[in-house]
Amino acid sequence: MEIDRAVRGSSDRRLRTKYDNAVYVVQRAFALYPFEEVAFSFNGGKDSTVLLHLLRAGYYLHKSSSDGEVEMNTIQNCPVRTIYFESPCAFPEINSFTYETVSTYGLPLETIRSDFKSGLEGLLKERPTKAIFIEQFSPSSPGWPPFMRVNPILDWSYRYTSIGSIYDTVPNALLCDSTTGKSFRPAYMLSDGRLERAGRTKKNISSVSSNGTNSTEVEQTISRSASIIVVGDEILFGTVEDKLGAGLCKKLHAIGWRVSHVAVVSNEIDSVAEEVERCKSTDDMVFLVGGLGPLHSDISLAGVAKAFGVRLAPDEEFEEYLSQLIGDNYTGDRNEIKCKNVVILAATNVDELETEWGCLLDTQESGLVMAKSFVSKHLCTSLLDVKIAPVVAKLCIDFSDVYIGCYRISRSGPLVVSFIGKDNQRVEAAAEKLTNSFEGQFSQVDSCK
Repeated sequence: MEIDRAVRGSSDRRLRTKYDNAVYVVQRAFALYPFEEVAFSFNGGKDSTVLLHLLRAGYYLHKSSSDGEVEMNTIQNCPVRTIYFESPCAFPEINSFTYETVSTYGLPLETIRSDFKSGLEGLLKERPTKAIFIEQFSPSSPGWPPFMRVNPILDWSYRYTSIGSIYDTVPNALLCDSTTGKSFRPAYMLSDGRLERAGRTKKNISSVSSNGTNSTEVEQTISRSASIIVVGDEILFGTVEDKLGAGLCKKLHAIGWRVSHVAVVSNEIDSVAEEVERCKSTDDMVFLVGGLGPLHSDISLAGVAKAFGVRLAPDEEFEEYLSQLIGDNYTGDRNEIKCKNVVILAATNVDELETEWGCLLDTQESGLVMAKSFVSKHLCTSLLDVKIAPVVAKLCIDFSDVYIGCYRISRSGPLVVSFIGKDNQRVEAAAEKLTNSFEGQFSQVDSCK
């Protein structure tokens, strides 16, 4: 009740609006499901700590409305079933904070020491659980235990640096005290909330590993993949040729990313949502082009929102960032370009894509980490496919770290064999083994066109 009283007395209208929406979601969950069948997933992080206090406020308001007048002192806490997935990778301070918070607010805690999916399966078998405060009123994903995900703060924003595990977190350099160069300011003093994950990177025990590879090189060699979704009935009708998908493939390849999937879908919300749902869990990033604007066919944003089970809402921090960049020309109505690992591009042609791509590369929070570049070698031959097929098949086994692809520019033209990888010596070795198998029958070409 002290939270409700403090927020309602605040002069920050935007905070009051977000608070009202959040506690409404909490109250709605408590009204829809029996209290004993609702759980709260708490991990000691900033999001779940905020959610804890909103649960307390929402529970107070729910009891007040359902039980009539309630004495202010009769409801101190929200005794919702609380689950904590304890991990050996967590910082000790996180574990300590979690258990102290649980004790302070009288939460009935259940500690689970297994992976999230297995833990949920066991949890739901042990006791009926209809809803878990995680993501806002959307059913759990296919293949997961069935429950309703509820998160009242999914559209909230913040300026706070993020902490992961002991293996992927380093001090956020943006919080470094410039006067000393050694100490760091508190996490809440991060000036740009979009850079909350600037301290989330792979951290090695030593800057140089046993084989002499430094941490930067290790980070660059990590395989990163992306999917591309092009939205446009005009492409499916054959009216327009898709050039943006091909352009994105080239740009991602140039920074060391592998494109695993390219799809063209119709201007339908469900078509976009289904494709995004399929790609967002399997790839590091998903790029979506087309269907962005005010027309009836511009449904990309709604499709992405449906895939994540969220509402369309403005990103206030991005609004502020844009307004600083372009001042009075900024209208604030075209700012929803990224949702988790899905990026929606506004480009309509290759020239606009060039400009937009440059902005993404310059923006750290875009998620486009530069990976180790690909190296390639292309050989051509007039030999028949059936002649070289057994040799190429064995090369694919012997050089599993090198992509080996074959294609013909025309049925009567030469066969091109491409070798692509991130280790130049391995690429060269694979190509050499093929040429040695057919002395004088292969020649190198500069381009794979």
